[in-house]
Amino acid sequence: MRPGARQSFMRLLSGRLWAGVLALWLLLPSAGGAALAAPGLCVGPVCGDEISRSAKHHWQLRLRVSDQESHRERVVVDCRDGSISPQLGPVDRAYAAAVARRYCRLTWRSDAPPGAPRS
Repeated sequence: MRPGARQSFMRLLSGRLWAGVLALWLLLPSAGGAALAAPGLCVGPVCGDEISRSAKHHWQLRLRVSDQESHRERVVVDCRDGSISPQLGPVDRAYAAAVARRYCRLTWRSDAPPGAPRS
């Protein structure tokens, strides 16, 4: 092989190598993030997941809320009036309350017409 041909071959090989490394670098984070990218229900920047109903009080839901700044906490929601406990925490309460109300609407069973009191 001539020295000039060898240099062009090495340049081509290193260019393809870097293109392959770049493609791998771009694809791997998305594959790893797919396992983490499945929130239950989102309202604005706050998502709720890991929902469970209280065994003792059927009107209570327990769920985990998290925001885009990686703040996470568990809250208890009273679906009768939409109150959240604890009332203060790292996750924005307005969005957390909206997530909680939506979960209550989706899980609460009632024969009453929409808008009727549920107690």
